[in-house]
Order: sequence, then C-alpha cells, then structure tokens
Amino acid sequence: MPPKPHRILLDRFSGYADEAAAYMRRRRISRKPFARLYYPGGRATELPADSTTGAELFVAAGAVIDLTATTKRRGRS
Repeated sequence: MPPKPHRILLDRFSGYADEAAAYMRRRRISRKPFARLYYPGGRATELPADSTTGAELFVAAGAVIDLTATTKRRGRS
C-alpha cells in the first residue's frame, strides 16, 4: 500500500525541521560573545567577552543601550 500523500509531506517537513534545529544547536554552541572594534582604514579587532578590554566594552555597550532605551521611553510619553 503506498503512503498517503499527507504523510509524505509531513515526513519531508519533519526532515527540514530536524535539519533547522540541528543548525541552530551548532550555531549556539560555536558562537561566543565578542566585541569587534573598527579602526579608520578598515582594520578590525575582535576581543572575547572574557578578556579585560572585551568586558569593559560590553559594560559600556550595555550602558549605551540602557541610555537609549530610557531616552526613547521619555520621548514617547
């Protein structure tokens, strides 16, 4: 007896979903937070979050984000 048409579609969709989930797991594992600095002339430097300079940049970036969020909330009121 041949498989029902909806079953073939469901199996294909399940395969795609499994592949997408595996891709996201690999991406999460391999991606570590870092800060990237761009200099005039096109040079760039990447600093891991667990380095001293990287940690300081993350704190500074968080402060800028918080300040921006506070400013936007005040502007909407």
